[in-house]
Amino acid sequence: MKKSILLILIVCLSIPAWSQTSESRVVVDSVYSKNLENDFNENPTRAVSVYLPPGYDDSSQKYPVVYFLHGFMGNHVIFPQMKEVLDYAIESKKIKPFIFVISDQYTTYEGSFYSNSGVFGNWEDFTTYDLVNYVDKNYRTIADKESRGITGHSMGGYGALKIAMHHPDIFSSVYALSPGALTIVAEYGPNSTTYRELARVKTVEELSKTYFPKVIVAFAKSWSPNPDKAPFYCDIPFTVENGEMVAHPDVLEKWYQNMPVHMIDNNLENLKKLNAIKLDWGRNSGERFTRQCKMFSQRLENVGIEHFAEEYIGTHTSGIYTIDGRIPQQMLPFFDFYLSFEEK
Repeated sequence: MKKSILLILIVCLSIPAWSQTSESRVVVDSVYSKNLENDFNENPTRAVSVYLPPGYDDSSQKYPVVYFLHGFMGNHVIFPQMKEVLDYAIESKKIKPFIFVISDQYTTYEGSFYSNSGVFGNWEDFTTYDLVNYVDKNYRTIADKESRGITGHSMGGYGALKIAMHHPDIFSSVYALSPGALTIVAEYGPNSTTYRELARVKTVEELSKTYFPKVIVAFAKSWSPNPDKAPFYCDIPFTVENGEMVAHPDVLEKWYQNMPVHMIDNNLENLKKLNAIKLDWGRNSGERFTRQCKMFSQRLENVGIEHFAEEYIGTHTSGIYTIDGRIPQQMLPFFDFYLSFEEK
C-alpha cells in the first residue's frame, strides 16, 4: 500500500507544471471611444484582441501589458502564428507571462498612423487613454506605467515611438520594429515620383489602386486634414502645378510636428523619462526605412538620449513573426528585462 501511494506521488510530481494550468487564449473585445467620433465614417467602436497567458484563468495574478501597434493596412487580429510565437516566448522563458493587446486601427484610408487628426478621429488619445483604461478595468493588469510597454511594426513602430515620446507617464519603455514615417526621405520626398503619381489621381477608387500615393494621403489625413478639400480632405506638402513641384512649408511643418526625427527637441524631457528605447530595421528594407531609422538613432545620440538601435540582415517583413524572429528573440526579451512583473 505504501509503495502504491509513493508511486502515485512520484507520478504526480513528475507532471510538468505547465500541464496543470489553463492554456493561453485570445479574447476579441471591442471599445467605443468618444475620441474617435467624427463626421467622415470612421467607426468609433474598435475591435481589440487580448492575448491572455497560460494560467490566467487559474489564479488571481496580475500581469504587465505589452501594447502592439499593427502596420499600415493591418488590423487587430492575432493570427495563429502570432499566438504560437507568444506561447513559445513564455514557454521558453524569453519572457515571463504577460498580456498582449492589439487594437484595430484600420481606417477608410487604411491606417490611422496613431495620430490625433481632429477630423478623422483622435487615434493617439484612443490608444493612450481609452484603450489602456479599458484593458486595465476589464483584465487583470498591473495598472502602472512600469508594467506597460508599447511596440509595433512599420506604421505601428512609428506609432509606438510617437506615443512613448508623448506619454512616458503611461508607458515606461518602447521597442519599434522597423518603424516608418520617421521623416521625409526617398519615396516620401519631393524628388521621388510619388507626388507626380498622386497628382494624376482624381478619385478615392483610383487612389486605392496605388501604394505610395495612398500612404501620402494617409499621412495627410492624419497630420494635415482639411475637411473642406474634397476628394481626399487633406493638404499635401508637395504638389505639382503647371508641371513644376511646389512646396507648401506650412503643411510640411504640420508633418514635421508628427514625425519622430523632428519631434525629439520638443520631447527631450519625456524621452529622458522612459526606462528604455529600442528600434531595429532590416538592412534590405529599402532606403526609406534604413535611412530614417539611422537618422532617428543619430539624432537621439546627438542629444544624449540613451537607446538601442540595431540593423539586422533581412527585409521590412522577414524574420519578425516567426519562432526565430525579432518578436520572440529580441522584442519580448527586451520587455522581460525592462518591465516590472510585480505589483507595487
